[in-house]
Amino acid sequence: MSSFLIETLLSSCQDYELLFKTLSWESDSWPQTGRAEALTAFIEGLGSLSSNSDVNSSIAVNVDNVIWSQCVPLLSKISSEIGENVQCKESLAVVCKLIKACIPLCDAPTPGKVTEYVLPFLHPSEEDLASGRISVDVASEVLAVLLPTITPCSNEELALKVLTHSLSCMKTLPDAQVSRVALRLISALLNCSSGTRLINIRKLILDDLCSWHGNVRTPAVTGRSLMCLAALSDHILTPNCLTSDPRLSIQFWRMVQDGLTHKDSLARKRALYLLKRCVALSQDTSLMWQASKEGEVLFMWDSNNSQVLREFWEDFALVMETLEENQIHVVRPVLNRIDTLIQIVNDTQGNSLLHPSWLLCVYQRMFHSENKALMKEGVCHLLQLQALQKPEFAMAFSQFVIGPFLDVLSETSLFQRAAGQRVGECPELGSKLQVFMINFFTILPSDQKASLLLQLIQHLATKQWCAVPVLFISQALSSLSPVPLLDVNGLIALREVLRCTMITHQVLLRGAAQCFLLNSALCLTDVSAVSLDDVFGLLMHFRSDESLSRGTKLWHQVCIWLMNNEHSFKPINYKDQEKESIKVYVQNEIHNYLKVPASTGQSERLPDVSEAAKLARAILLCADMEMCLPARDVNNSLESLLSPLWDTLSRVSTNIYLPLRKSDKSLQLMLQLLLQGGINQDDNVLVALKNQIFKVLDPILEFIVRQLCGQLQELFDIERADMYMCVLKQLVLICRSIPQHHSKIQNTYFPKLISCNLKILTEPSQENPSVSEQVSRVVAMASLALICSLVEQNVTDMQPVSGLKMLNEYFYSPLLLSPSCVGRINETLRKPSALDCLNDTDGYSPMRQDWGRVVANYLRDQWICLSLLSKTAGITATGDSQSTEILRSSVSCAVEGLSLLPNNLVLPIFAFFETALPQLVQDDESLCVDAISLSWDLVRGLSTNPLDFWPSLKCFISFAFHHKLLMLAEGQSPNLTATIKRIASELMELSQSKSGVFGLLIQHCCQLWLPSGQTNGSQDYSIFSSVFNHIEILIEACVYGPVFRRDQRLIQDVQSYVEQLGEECAANVLCGDGRDDQLPRACALSLLSRLAPSDLQHQRLMQSVVLELLKKDDLISSSKVRYYNNSMQHRVKNRIWQTLLVLLPKLNEDFVTTILSSVYQAGFCSNQASVKYLIEWLMILILSRYPEHINSFWECFNVDHEKTKVSICTFLSVLVHFNVILPNIRDQVVQLRKALDIILQCCFNHNFSVRLYALLALKRVWSLAEARAGDGGADGLHSLSSVIMACLNQAEVMQSTGNANKNWIKIQEHFFFGAFHPLRDYSLETILYTFPSLSDLSDDEWIHLWKFEKMPCFSHIPTCPLKNPASDLRELNPGDWIQQDKSEQDKEERWAEVQKKITPWKLDIQEQEPELQLIPHQRAARMGKTHGALLVVASLIDKPTNLGGLCRTCEIFGASALVLDSLRHVNDKQFQALSVTSERWLPLLEVKPLELTDFLQLKKSDGYCIVGVEQTANSHSLESYHFPKKTLLLLGNEREGIPANLLQMLDVCVEIPQQGVIRSLNVHVSAALLIWEYTRQHLISGAGKANTKVN
Repeated sequence: MSSFLIETLLSSCQDYELLFKTLSWESDSWPQTGRAEALTAFIEGLGSLSSNSDVNSSIAVNVDNVIWSQCVPLLSKISSEIGENVQCKESLAVVCKLIKACIPLCDAPTPGKVTEYVLPFLHPSEEDLASGRISVDVASEVLAVLLPTITPCSNEELALKVLTHSLSCMKTLPDAQVSRVALRLISALLNCSSGTRLINIRKLILDDLCSWHGNVRTPAVTGRSLMCLAALSDHILTPNCLTSDPRLSIQFWRMVQDGLTHKDSLARKRALYLLKRCVALSQDTSLMWQASKEGEVLFMWDSNNSQVLREFWEDFALVMETLEENQIHVVRPVLNRIDTLIQIVNDTQGNSLLHPSWLLCVYQRMFHSENKALMKEGVCHLLQLQALQKPEFAMAFSQFVIGPFLDVLSETSLFQRAAGQRVGECPELGSKLQVFMINFFTILPSDQKASLLLQLIQHLATKQWCAVPVLFISQALSSLSPVPLLDVNGLIALREVLRCTMITHQVLLRGAAQCFLLNSALCLTDVSAVSLDDVFGLLMHFRSDESLSRGTKLWHQVCIWLMNNEHSFKPINYKDQEKESIKVYVQNEIHNYLKVPASTGQSERLPDVSEAAKLARAILLCADMEMCLPARDVNNSLESLLSPLWDTLSRVSTNIYLPLRKSDKSLQLMLQLLLQGGINQDDNVLVALKNQIFKVLDPILEFIVRQLCGQLQELFDIERADMYMCVLKQLVLICRSIPQHHSKIQNTYFPKLISCNLKILTEPSQENPSVSEQVSRVVAMASLALICSLVEQNVTDMQPVSGLKMLNEYFYSPLLLSPSCVGRINETLRKPSALDCLNDTDGYSPMRQDWGRVVANYLRDQWICLSLLSKTAGITATGDSQSTEILRSSVSCAVEGLSLLPNNLVLPIFAFFETALPQLVQDDESLCVDAISLSWDLVRGLSTNPLDFWPSLKCFISFAFHHKLLMLAEGQSPNLTATIKRIASELMELSQSKSGVFGLLIQHCCQLWLPSGQTNGSQDYSIFSSVFNHIEILIEACVYGPVFRRDQRLIQDVQSYVEQLGEECAANVLCGDGRDDQLPRACALSLLSRLAPSDLQHQRLMQSVVLELLKKDDLISSSKVRYYNNSMQHRVKNRIWQTLLVLLPKLNEDFVTTILSSVYQAGFCSNQASVKYLIEWLMILILSRYPEHINSFWECFNVDHEKTKVSICTFLSVLVHFNVILPNIRDQVVQLRKALDIILQCCFNHNFSVRLYALLALKRVWSLAEARAGDGGADGLHSLSSVIMACLNQAEVMQSTGNANKNWIKIQEHFFFGAFHPLRDYSLETILYTFPSLSDLSDDEWIHLWKFEKMPCFSHIPTCPLKNPASDLRELNPGDWIQQDKSEQDKEERWAEVQKKITPWKLDIQEQEPELQLIPHQRAARMGKTHGALLVVASLIDKPTNLGGLCRTCEIFGASALVLDSLRHVNDKQFQALSVTSERWLPLLEVKPLELTDFLQLKKSDGYCIVGVEQTANSHSLESYHFPKKTLLLLGNEREGIPANLLQMLDVCVEIPQQGVIRSLNVHVSAALLIWEYTRQHLISGAGKANTKVN
């Protein structure tokens, strides 16, 4: 309603009461918007009549009535329905305007009363919500209207109450309501305050938020606090805020730092916004701070270093911003500059003005990046950070290093080899980590080193580490300078790392990590703070089969360390001030170990073996120390040391009062001494130990045999029997070289064991067996299995009459044989019912639960015996038909046993198959196939369990690929042969993901086909001929090489690095598994190298291999014309031609003639460089050996040029080495003339590469012709002299013409045409290592010579030497000939790769121009254009190109207006180039960035929904969001996006679904997508509905 109508109404009608009544509405009704607007206009018009006091009093009464009777009830109604309802929002805006109009005319207390009434609804109770009272959103809108009337000046108490409620709301309300409620109220309160009250309010706000964050320092509180501070930044970060300056609060800066590393991108954005505002404010005010209020300085500013500080914080902000995009190429240059700036950011006294915690923010963000490259960049940058050379920085970083930094190092992918590093080199990160640890602990204060090292090791033990990270961290610790830092707690922490961290690692890497950790302990232990008991308690946890073992360098280092510190260790007994020697300590430990309480007569469990293992290691170390000392008698020393042990063992079989526990502990200690001592070593210590054992051998044997012959009858005795049998086995092994002892065991004790235990087993079993009966049977079968395994391993012999016959009769008793049963095979044990009655408190529970394992071991022991019987005594001595039937039944039982036994206990059945299947295959092929197939399934199921997989696989290959089975042709046993071929193929497939699988197979086959050390005369040709039945295995081995995933390749690289350490790392001596990916090729080449050309069978095999390889090469060439460098096709072709080169000297001339055309044909194919060189080399060698084929070579140049194209360069390369071929040719002049004719024709080829190769060939061949002319032997070549010289002169002229010069020089320096000689350099080294390394082939294709040298079956043959006699090629580097076109990069400006961002709060504020509407809506309407209500705000965009494109988009899709920061953009040429006159048809408005807050609030009041494009936790996807009709689209800056202080103004955040890696779109593109979606939803869909109605 216009002001003119209101004035007319008021002047014509003096009855205001009537007007109030007419315009008002019932309190329980919902008025139309027009009625409320009319009442508002009427009340605003009454303001001019306020001079009349009577009238004013009457108006005040009516106005109060409007507020309480009209507005308040309507607010309750709106609250009950408000949400996305547009009508409710419009009604709320009208009611607020009405209240605002009423306030000047109502009674003075009324605003305060309304405020008091509305304020509690900011914290609505459940009753308020249920009764439909005023909602939080509605209450906040009303309070925002009322606040200007209750400023602290007029009602300070109420203002503070509103502030308190608002601050409380910020902590309790949802994020969506905080910006609309609390922040709006606080902003309004700040806007209407000034002076001291304004300062107090600022201080109250800041103190409240900082206190909240300090008390509850969680990510949620950090995010909420930052949201509030960013929204209020215009009020609290101003030049006049010094008395309540947040920059002086350490809690404020902690909040900012927490925000910079927050998981939520909006929180990070707000924190960075606040930081930039503080830096800008500090620079403008030119102030200086030396300390914060709390004493610690997190943010410092020195006006004398303002420029340097500004540059640093700009760089810091840029790094944090670019980290959001994961753009490493942008982060790297600025990150490097930060390191430089840190060095110069100092005050006049030289003190740093930068707190280290800011750098930690950068690293934490990089460490949590999804981009692994960015994460690695952050780790490498930290490792090389020069600032850490300062003690204050090192200390500030200390907790970060032992916490988050260690955590990020657990990412295995960080340790990938860097570009340019070769296989076997230490990864870049591993090397840098070593240097970092040394420098870091060097610079730390001395009193802090020990504590931090302890925390670091303890942190290692808090999580499960992958093998690679823990390996390099351990290596870094071992590189620290020897300093006494570790006390008892340090050794305990190391023990926890060993016990918990490395359980599931790869064996080699686990062993290497143990070696490094032990070296660390030796270097860093404070011997005065630890006792010998602590030291040996740690050493016990280093496994003897992986790291700490006798005979290794590491063991020797430990001995030397103990000797050097022998009298320096802390005494175990604190009362004893004298420090004991190691020998005295060991003696005391032995006495204490053998002290046991008297026997109670009750059954006892076997003592824990760990105590014996610890003591045995201490004894051996002590003995080896004695051996290192001069003039020491080790035998006497060891005898005196172990005298208590020998005394006990000497009485073990005769003293009936000797406690069983003491006997067991004595035997455990002796067993550990033998196991850890290494029974195969012959050093003085072991010799002395064995001699002393021989003295007590009989008592020990008598005791063990007596115990195993029926005296072990308790459930616990099963464990005890296992220990006794282990002792017995070790005793047999050490007695093997002593005939008298060995004979006594074999003739006395073993027969007794066999007869006694067979008697136990043959006793009839009761229906309800007792525990003692079943335990006796278990022990008896295990004892027999032990003897059988020793016999099978050729450790001892069994009396054939007494032993084998008795065993054979037991298992194959004629009384038990039947068609359905074969003797006592697969006999199980019934579980004693008494087990279920045992009390758990007696300690029987574990054994009772493991009864299934006991039965499984009982079955396994049966098959150990049966495996021996099948190899020695045979199945039975009956007739052939019955023997076959029994054999078939036995194999059937074995197949059944595979399903009964756990997968890790089937090895004895596999050993049985190795003997039985070759005998049965002719009679029952299907059963053999079933046995092999089921066994393979079991082995494959173990692939995730390396401890059991590798022994099972080795045993499986031994029987499945038995020479008798391989000898069978397809016609003899087609199903079995097909099964073997299938399994071989599956083994190759499995080897692609599990290294070493195929290596086992090819090693086994090569040893079968051509055993090492076997001469031609002694060769079994029937076995050798089986290679032709399975030649695909050999062919696959020749070209084998898996393509691993990146993580698998990393493990392979690290293992190669560990292997390169050699014996310096004990793990290489103890854990070498030979599972090298290049082993299959090495085995195949080794076999081929040992083939004799004179042997017809060998010659046939070589020819078959060559033909198969040529066929494979042709298949690859024909299937894919172009393949990439280092692709699988490239690698296979390279391996093919390497093998052909190795075989060439062994091939006869007739066969070479048959394959020559295939070699030429391969030269015409498109090949990678490495393959091309090998083919050319092969041609040269063939023509050199068999020059009669030179004419067929010339014919290659007559092939159609369209087909040859540039492949003719291959044949020209051969001619470059014509000097090697020519000496063996008879008519040399004729052939020289032929060569020159062909080369001259190629010199005029249209292709540059062909001309280049031809010129080089011409130069080399002409030099040969000139040499012959000097000798008078080339008269016929003078006619070509002028032409040739002209061509060569032309080639020399090319040296002055740019790229041609580079290529001419390059080809002449090429290794293939320079240092390489085809005959002199023919060797395995050149073929397998040098050529690949010089041909840009991946380094995992280079085969080192030591891999052949350590193979026992490799034969050094003169036809193909192992090493190159000349060193010319060996001294070349790959980069010597590879063209490097990399120009030196110019030094770029500081901001070359980073785009600076605008700072909106620093823009000049100009007077707001009136809204400029360039094109009236009527003109657009006349042209048929329709406009929506979409308002696009682009005031934050500063690029004219983006603004021009945006203007064009808005005009096309009918936006209502486009808001710019300045209308001057329309005159910019770049703007006009993209807008294409759209600015003439679209209304443009000007709103400066600093005025956006008020502009957006105004539009909110008009009912607009503010939409921004941001990725947040609560953002809506564009494809599912429905735009309100009145939508305001707020666009962010090109780089910064929407500033943090405006984010809380957004009603909705919309994100665009993305699929790619890059995480942001251009602002114009993003806007266009949203504008189109709005248009599609409103204008287009609306037009479609209209058309439907018309139709």
